[in-house]
Amino acid sequence: MASKTTAAAWRIFSPFTLHSPCSISALNIRQCSSKLATKQDKTPKRSPFRPAVSSTHDWIGPPNPLSNLRPIVYHIPENESDLQKRLRHLRQETENWNHDFWTKQNFSFTKEKEEFIISQLKANGLTPRDEEGRRRSLDSEVMAVFYKGFLDTNRVRHSSYNNEWYRRNFTITMLMARVALRNIWRTVAKRKDKNNSTSTT
Repeated sequence: MASKTTAAAWRIFSPFTLHSPCSISALNIRQCSSKLATKQDKTPKRSPFRPAVSSTHDWIGPPNPLSNLRPIVYHIPENESDLQKRLRHLRQETENWNHDFWTKQNFSFTKEKEEFIISQLKANGLTPRDEEGRRRSLDSEVMAVFYKGFLDTNRVRHSSYNNEWYRRNFTITMLMARVALRNIWRTVAKRKDKNNSTSTT
């Protein structure tokens, strides 16, 4: 079992939960820390820490600082079937794909947003910081122009992402249904065998 420290950083999650779809709008674009703008040349890495794998549950960790997605450690069932393994691998692959997409998207968003703010301030004869050293900001109406432009520029990319996300999760859902049906069938067969053996004796 996980230690108390592990339990504080990770929480148990149902093994049959899909990733939430990422809606694309100006109000909920995934934003990351402004510090990310200075780390663009570095390859984003995920924390090597992983809790002990539970025999009955998946584990979900805190949001990744680059993608804002929670990493998942999928449990490996005892006597894992080929179908269960296929499902687990696809879910892990989909999680990694999501992480890579949103990491790159957040880098682009942060970089372009910073460049937009600086260009707007320069156009108005202002420096990035005021006389007291505080960062200047733009009002919501001006920033709305940037958000709309960013969404328009990335519309095709977002559309392709959504299509792929739904395709992957449809496949995952079908595999989950097949695994569940096989488990039900196995349980029914065991009960039937048990009843037959009891009636024989």
